[in-house]
Amino acid sequence: MKNQAICKMAFEDGTVFTGTSFGATGTTCGEAVFNTSMTGYQEILTDPSYRNQMITMTYPLIGNYGVCPEDEESNELAISGLIIKELSRITSNFRANESLDTYLKSHNIVGLTDVDTRAITRMLRIKGAMKAVISNELLDDVKLVAMAKLSQNMAGLDLAKAATCTTPYQWSEGYTSLFSGPTTSLNNNKGNKAKNPKIVAIDCGIKRNIARNLVQAGFDLTIVPVTTSAEEILALKPQGVFVSNGPGDPEPVTYVVETLKLLIEKNMPIFGICLGHQLLSIALGAKTFKLKFGHRGGNQPVINYDIDEVEITSQNHGFGVDLDSIANLDIRPTHVNLNDNTLEGFAHKSKPIFAVQYHPEASPGPHDATYLFDAFYNMVQTGLAPEKITANSGR
Repeated sequence: MKNQAICKMAFEDGTVFTGTSFGATGTTCGEAVFNTSMTGYQEILTDPSYRNQMITMTYPLIGNYGVCPEDEESNELAISGLIIKELSRITSNFRANESLDTYLKSHNIVGLTDVDTRAITRMLRIKGAMKAVISNELLDDVKLVAMAKLSQNMAGLDLAKAATCTTPYQWSEGYTSLFSGPTTSLNNNKGNKAKNPKIVAIDCGIKRNIARNLVQAGFDLTIVPVTTSAEEILALKPQGVFVSNGPGDPEPVTYVVETLKLLIEKNMPIFGICLGHQLLSIALGAKTFKLKFGHRGGNQPVINYDIDEVEITSQNHGFGVDLDSIANLDIRPTHVNLNDNTLEGFAHKSKPIFAVQYHPEASPGPHDATYLFDAFYNMVQTGLAPEKITANSGR
């Protein structure tokens, strides 16, 4: 990257990295995290769950296949900054319409390259996720560190309202492209109106491929803002409710928790993913906590206790559900992370409710867990608590 501006990244603990700037000109703050995915940087950049976070990619070469609009998970780049080891000098992909560098420029996102991303990742694993600043304007180390210290903490921060839609809308798009996702592992009842149960998705920051999976599984899908009340949801007469992924700390999102409590009382079939998993657990009486450095990447091993099989999963979360806190509740653990034994999924013992912490739609990542959308479809059809979380749940 010759003739490029100097760029610095300063952490709240005083550590400073100096590299080369790409993308936009500016100064940005956020929580520094890392992602272990080898591909899928565009899906990661546009995942609303990364709001207020700057991502270090552990794979060393990023940008080699450019950017394709079809691969976006939302209309905006939610991240506050991107840190990579090496920016590819060429873009080689017949689907791409621009480079990663120009993509970041057009969305006003600051990028940092030519730094030791292994060192940054190791530091975050040892010390935990930290507040940081990236700048190609201000190059004073002391001022940058002070700015990092004064930036917002992720703990206690409600970001769901910033990531949600503003008005309800219908989503009818399933998989229309060979490149957009799996087409054979789902019920594929799309278009069969006689079998399409109506569901409402509470949008905490929903990814497009979650919506596509729900449609492909056979649902008539309406997506509503995160502030939609239980009464407004019930007025739509859904047969089930989905609670999406999203950014920030689940604890301050009390308005969704109260909505879920009322829906649970109505025995509404509910499925939650990621932030939805956390919010559902709180509504059922569990507790959440902030992970040291989170789980982010497409290679996380999770065991499904119901069928005694291991899935390789895509994950993106910095908070988790306290496994001990569900011990005396009417819910049971269904999935556990094999790296650190944290809870990755639960099901209610008597109500049609289940949730997972990871991302079964992947994007990017493996498609081992797309059966969960079938499990939700079948649970909605029966209205019964799932005895086992499989593609045949409720059948």
